[in-house]
Amino acid sequence: MISELVKILETIDVPAEWVGIRVVKETASYRSVRDGKPQMNGRSLNRGAMVEAMVNGQIGYGATNSFDGDSIRIAAEAAYQQALAASQWAIHPMTTVVRPKVTGQYVSPFQKSQDALSPGEVNDLLVRLCDTMNVSDKIVQTSASATNNEIETWFVSSNGSEVYQKFLFLQTHFGVTAQAGPVVQMRAHNGPRAHCYQGSWELFPPPDVWAQAQLVGEQGVELLTAAECPTETTTLVLAPDQMMLQIHESIGHPLELDRILGDERNYAGGSFVKPSDFGHLSYGSPLMNVTFNPTVSGELASYGFDDTGAAAQREYLIQDGVLQRGLGSLESQARLGVEGVACARATSWNRPAIDRMANINLEAGSDSFEEMISGVEHGVFMEANRSWSIDDQRHKFQFGCEYAKLIEQGKLTKTLRNPNYRSTTPRFWHSLAKVGDESTWEMYGTPFCGKGEPNQIIRVGHGSPVCVFDKIEVFGGAA
Repeated sequence: MISELVKILETIDVPAEWVGIRVVKETASYRSVRDGKPQMNGRSLNRGAMVEAMVNGQIGYGATNSFDGDSIRIAAEAAYQQALAASQWAIHPMTTVVRPKVTGQYVSPFQKSQDALSPGEVNDLLVRLCDTMNVSDKIVQTSASATNNEIETWFVSSNGSEVYQKFLFLQTHFGVTAQAGPVVQMRAHNGPRAHCYQGSWELFPPPDVWAQAQLVGEQGVELLTAAECPTETTTLVLAPDQMMLQIHESIGHPLELDRILGDERNYAGGSFVKPSDFGHLSYGSPLMNVTFNPTVSGELASYGFDDTGAAAQREYLIQDGVLQRGLGSLESQARLGVEGVACARATSWNRPAIDRMANINLEAGSDSFEEMISGVEHGVFMEANRSWSIDDQRHKFQFGCEYAKLIEQGKLTKTLRNPNYRSTTPRFWHSLAKVGDESTWEMYGTPFCGKGEPNQIIRVGHGSPVCVFDKIEVFGGAA
């Protein structure tokens, strides 16, 4: 495909300073079961090409779902005309520095092909999961699903870039709804759709899946008679499956440079972070070390190059609590005059790449889980996100979790239902008192991070240890 695209590129005749072609081919299979009965069994194919053209320092876009030379040349002409028109209202003149020459490839780590399990075998596993979770007549619904994606991308440019990347994704989920009279509780395997990774059917089912399914059902029933989470200011301990959402909403989104520039203000919102904050702002406690890391094997948003061809590498976003750099493409970095990362990403071939988070991870600390819990005289330990609300500046938030335990005199005691907590982003991260060691570090992902007009849904990965936060306001469902 690279050689064919290079030949087509050589025939594109527009007076542009730079032209790039990105081709995407995606196949997906999806299976879901509810209450032991198949609900969805499907397979899809989506492919096309995006052409970019730089004219008078502005970039225009043209897309086509055909790979023949004439169609791509027509898309290039559309991109040229768009960039030419936009140059009359230029905000910032770009140069080819924002589209450097790159060559290379990246392939997801996986052993089994997309078709290693037949649709019938996948359905049988999902049905068995539903049956295993159905531990009581108080379980009123069980659900399980698995989605497998294979994506190939090819990128060439007029200044010699040639990049090939192949991704294989597996997303699995199982959970229950339990009910006793007016009380309804939901419990899922680390929260809704948290188990999203790069890889294939070698990841499913995991070795302990049946014990985990049994536990999910039992905890769903357990929550029906659990006490409400108290309303108080106390020590909060968060499991990695909730830290995923905390990192995503209060670190990932506010550090996106297009939000800080105001580009997303109309739809996704802005940020409390200012351009002058980079290199100076005390974002959290000195225990806070956050990296942009698209190099972690198996994490959902690992890649070798972003969708403009920029080479990706591990970078500190926050180091020892101090903000270092943002999540922004080469274009956003040029406009804002701050350092960013290789994170220009597009949801498909028919969307331009925009500033997106990828793998945003909180680095491990030095405390074991037992040491962290034993040091808490009174507090609440929360797991798995259930709900979230955060303002459009990513400053004030409240999050709800599925499951919690009261901590009394250094021990996990009774179960709590409807656990919630609220704070502001700076206050919350400055309250970070302990960070778990490598033994507590876990990674999860989400396939549904939305942003952009027209909307783009992107895959994001987050890894974190267990963390302890001092003096956080928690409350129950009745508060």
